[in-house]
Amino acid sequence: MKSGERAAPEGVGRFGPRPAPAPGGSRTSEKPPGGALSDTALTAPRPGLPGHDRQASVLRWGGLLAAAALLIVVCALSLAIGAKNIPLDVVWNVLVHQRGGEDAFVIEKLRFPRTALGVLAGAALGLAGALMQGLTRNPLADPGLLGVNNGASAAVVVAISFLGVGSPLGYVWFAFLGAAVAYGIVYLLGSTGRNVTPDRMVLAGAAVNATLIAFVSAVILHDTRTFDEFRFWDVGSLAGRDLGVVFQVGPLILVGVVTALCLARPLNALALGDDTGRALGARTERTRLFGAVAVALLCGGATAAAGPIAFVGLAIPHIVRMITGPDQRWVMAYSLLLAPVLLLGADVLGRLLAAPGELETGIVTAFLGAPIFIILIRRRRISAL
Repeated sequence: MKSGERAAPEGVGRFGPRPAPAPGGSRTSEKPPGGALSDTALTAPRPGLPGHDRQASVLRWGGLLAAAALLIVVCALSLAIGAKNIPLDVVWNVLVHQRGGEDAFVIEKLRFPRTALGVLAGAALGLAGALMQGLTRNPLADPGLLGVNNGASAAVVVAISFLGVGSPLGYVWFAFLGAAVAYGIVYLLGSTGRNVTPDRMVLAGAAVNATLIAFVSAVILHDTRTFDEFRFWDVGSLAGRDLGVVFQVGPLILVGVVTALCLARPLNALALGDDTGRALGARTERTRLFGAVAVALLCGGATAAAGPIAFVGLAIPHIVRMITGPDQRWVMAYSLLLAPVLLLGADVLGRLLAAPGELETGIVTAFLGAPIFIILIRRRRISAL
């Protein structure tokens, strides 16, 4: 202090009275120059939130356990219900005690591979839908929108018509390769330099889809044998597949699941926009690149094994957001369990509706998924991404 200046009285500054301290000894939060909130204001704890967060976390974990229990129930029904209904205690004895007989043959050779494929394909489609909607920030994103289904269809048509492949086990690698290549093309066309923009990806997907649909139509209209074989794969079904298909696509889907789950936190940051995501430490280009790899593995594997199945990857993430909110960690975890419930439930319902025959799974999921999605839209419960 310079000589000759008087010290200001306590509580009074050079330019007037200082603001009184807030109750409890702390000052009220002030805005620094520019209008931005101070670090104290941004990080100060708000009363009541810790308990609320704990309660929400308990409810979410409880819901996740309930979803797992529901999946077990649906798997048991898938093993028991069909052209010949088998009691659940017999199913248990066959699985645990390895009892023989006709029931054991039906369960082990027909229904167990079908159920395992339903769990695998359903989990892959549900997780892929949640991942694609998070990456593109488009609530309508699903395997059909970004060229995955039609890429697999084009490859299967080539395999049947030009290479003479005639079994689902032979389609698998062609369908997977076609799905991966189609999504890779959409990803490249949707990129601008080093950045991938959601709008460009959707437009690129529409263009690639139109081209692939034209190619598939041109081939099957001039080759009736290809049309007869392709239509059974194209409708989407879990029937007629053995464990060989599960073992082929299982490792690919497993890698895709692990990769997608690792991207949950970066996707939460990207949901705020690319600039904000970068400010929060998310590497947007790397996240989208690994996301593209995960989508190719998940969608390619599921579509290759079961054919193009609609509405599972589209509807399930929206239903999950009604339960969990927009946090991608919970959305992915719930989608991983509830999507197989929908797919296997549709498969069981198809057996009941057309007994002793059955409706193809892809038809039933379309009939189930479309009304559910319309109800969600009418009630305006589609969550913003």
